[in-house]
Amino acid sequence: MTKDADADAKLTEGFDALYGGMEISSGGQRIHLPELLIQRIKAKGLNPKNFEGYINSFRYGAPPHAGWSIGLERLTQILCGLDNIKEATMFPRDRDRITP
Repeated sequence: MTKDADADAKLTEGFDALYGGMEISSGGQRIHLPELLIQRIKAKGLNPKNFEGYINSFRYGAPPHAGWSIGLERLTQILCGLDNIKEATMFPRDRDRITP
């Protein structure tokens, strides 16, 4: 869950990078306070017990952190002008193909 930038929650400390109308990257700073994380998980209708290991990592010393990732297949699809992301994926999956 992305951390809010301020108390009124109109902004978050996250981003999406778009190229050619498609999201190719996203990232942000994550919530690192266990109590706030539990509150947000419950607000989404999820069970905090299912996230216990992640929540406990912050109780036992994991530092505040942030990160980002690029959607390499999405970027390849745009740069190559492909119609379907499966054409830019080395091992595409669907109902009939679940292993390489």
